[in-house]
Amino acid sequence: MAVSILSGIQRRLLVMLLIPLAGLALVSAGFDYRSAGNAAVRQDQHLKALAPLLADSVVAPGRSPEEAPVLLLAPPVEEFLKGRTGYRAFLLTDLQGRPLLGDEWLGAAVPTTREAEFHSQEEGGTTYRIVAQRATTAAGELVVYLADGSDGRQQWMVSVLAKVLLPNLFLVMVAGLSVTWAVRRALRPLLALTQAVEQRSPRDLSAIDAEQSPDEVRPLVHSLNRLFALVDAQAQNQRRFVADAAHQLRTPLAGLQAQVEAWSQVVQRGSPEEKAAPAIENSTSGAILLGADQVLKLRNATRRTSQLANQLLTLSRADAPSLALQAMQPVDLKELCESVLALYLDAALANGLDLGLEAGVASVEGHAWLLRELMVNLVDNAVAYCPAGSVITLRCGIRRNDDGSGPTPFMEVEDDGPGIAPDERALVLERFYRLPGTAGEGNGLGLAIAQEIAHVHGSSLELDVGERGRGLRIGLRFHSEKP
Repeated sequence: MAVSILSGIQRRLLVMLLIPLAGLALVSAGFDYRSAGNAAVRQDQHLKALAPLLADSVVAPGRSPEEAPVLLLAPPVEEFLKGRTGYRAFLLTDLQGRPLLGDEWLGAAVPTTREAEFHSQEEGGTTYRIVAQRATTAAGELVVYLADGSDGRQQWMVSVLAKVLLPNLFLVMVAGLSVTWAVRRALRPLLALTQAVEQRSPRDLSAIDAEQSPDEVRPLVHSLNRLFALVDAQAQNQRRFVADAAHQLRTPLAGLQAQVEAWSQVVQRGSPEEKAAPAIENSTSGAILLGADQVLKLRNATRRTSQLANQLLTLSRADAPSLALQAMQPVDLKELCESVLALYLDAALANGLDLGLEAGVASVEGHAWLLRELMVNLVDNAVAYCPAGSVITLRCGIRRNDDGSGPTPFMEVEDDGPGIAPDERALVLERFYRLPGTAGEGNGLGLAIAQEIAHVHGSSLELDVGERGRGLRIGLRFHSEKP
């Protein structure tokens, strides 16, 4: 997240810098092209001015028509030809185009008028600007040619590359490095803010310290704080409603359950005919008299409703933010497991289950009542859903982790019952989820509560198959042991 924000700002800044730089490069290229054009015009004018001087430099004809005329270069022409040796040339021809003196490669079509004619010609990798003009000399009517290899128009691309492209490319590279450094340094507080928000626990909705943020980011921080406050208030209202509703339901449900239990005991002591009798209506009072089957269903419903109210209250307490402010205390895992074992021994024997304990000495920092509630939920699920004859084992102690790290304290409950399919193990940890076709009267909150308690203690429930390749092993590992 933070890297993507930084990269996006860097890209935008680089594009915003490159656009004006590209515009400047185009403007500079236009000025260079105009300069090259002006230089070419001046070059043509210079060549045109030197052509008559070259004609005047012929001081006498040759001894024969085949011999070259006598040439005494005028100082301007001599200076021109020696100024850039290898890039300047001249030629004298007769009116038929036969070379008389100079560089023969300059020969071209003979001008038809006495006006100076210009053209460009490439020779030896260099493009020359050439002027050709008919002139009257001491040797008669001749054609003079002068060539200059420093044509401004031909050198324009080299000039653009040297004066525009390379400097601007270097400027872009420097600007890119500068922008990257400046953006990273300027956004360091924003990156720190982003990391702080990303590393927060979902339960941590406390306000962010706006004084630690730059002035430009403070409006964003204030907006986040307002959002956190609204979400926290809403979450607290929901938790308060659930806790209040569960708490208010506990008392009437407990009274109703006590009456139904007593009524169930009376019905169960009745005759077999009374037990099997369906619900009938009393003709005198109009009251409905329930049979044994209806009483048992009512008893089970009240038990389930009472259990749901207690679980909702426990879930609300485990999910409360105030729990994070309560200091953890040393918890003896062995003593905790022994108390849970004693609580469920009678129920296990009544269901024909073998409930046992394998406890090692271990102590952790935690909330004892929550860890006990976790084990109660795990054992309650095992006792409720394992068939008769199953073996249920509570374990605690210190064990080395599968990756070789540790050792770390752990608690777990293992059974050889029906187990849970691998693709269902994540779903059973969600609230109010029950496996399809599951018998019993659960609410789908037991494992969700246990998972919430595990999160409070910085861990999570681990579900796996039992050691014998069947059943279910479920528990949690703690990060460290209480010294």
